[in-house]
Amino acid sequence: QVQFVESGGGLVQAGGSLRLSCAASGIVFSTYTMGWFRQAPGKQRELVAAISVGGITRYADSVKGRFTIPRDNAKNMVYLQMNSLKPEDTAVYYCAGKRTGWSVSINPVDYDYWGQGTQVTVSP
Repeated sequence: QVQFVESGGGLVQAGGSLRLSCAASGIVFSTYTMGWFRQAPGKQRELVAAISVGGITRYADSVKGRFTIPRDNAKNMVYLQMNSLKPEDTAVYYCAGKRTGWSVSINPVDYDYWGQGTQVTVSP
């Protein structure tokens, strides 16, 4: 059974930091591209960051220089380190995995498995 479990969301003031964690099980983690997406009320789900098997990363323009997406294949974990948070970063954040792990896609439909989401709220 495949499971992605996110943790680390919460309420933070603008300018603060949070680290989201995603624990994956039921897959050969090292062969998957992993991504973090977010969805704010009334908006489409969008890619925040993704990392391929080979360590290639891709970030949304809005988070470049503020967020990073490290992965730990030994622990089957992927993280989203979020610094200098802004109110517009408020959303539900989802961890996702894509089987064909050598490419990085920004399209949610290309991802095979998803976590349940964790809320991030940034107050002004």
